[in-house]
Amino acid sequence: MEEARIDKWLWAARIYKTRSIAADACKNGRVTIGGTNVKPSHMIKAGETVDVRKPPVTYSFRILKTIEQRVGAKLLPEIYENVTSPDQYELLEMNRISGFVDRARGTGRPTKKDRRAMDAFLNIEDL
Repeated sequence: MEEARIDKWLWAARIYKTRSIAADACKNGRVTIGGTNVKPSHMIKAGETVDVRKPPVTYSFRILKTIEQRVGAKLLPEIYENVTSPDQYELLEMNRISGFVDRARGTGRPTKKDRRAMDAFLNIEDL
C-alpha cells in the first residue's frame, strides 16, 4: 500500500483512540503536514512528517509505512518514528507538575484541614 488516508493512518497507528476522533482532529486543524492543515481524506505517503497537536504538546511522527488497518502495539516501530523534539516533552512535564502547584487557594476539593473546619462549624450550629 503506497498511500493511505490520514484519519485512517492516525487511528491505525494508535495515535488516536477512534477514527472519528482522528477525523475531528484533522477538521479542527490539529493535524498538519509540512505546516499546512490537512483534511481527513488527505492521502499520505511514507517519508512524510505529520505534526499532531495535543495541547500543550505538538508531537511529530515520520511515517515509515502507510497502513489503514489497526495493528498491535508491538508493531508500531515499523509504522512510524517519533521525531518529537525533547523540549516538547519538557513542556509536558512542566505542565504536569504545575497542575498541582499553581492551584489557587480555595479552588478544588477541600483539604482535610478545610473539611475539619467545616465539620466543626456545622456542629456548632446544631447545638
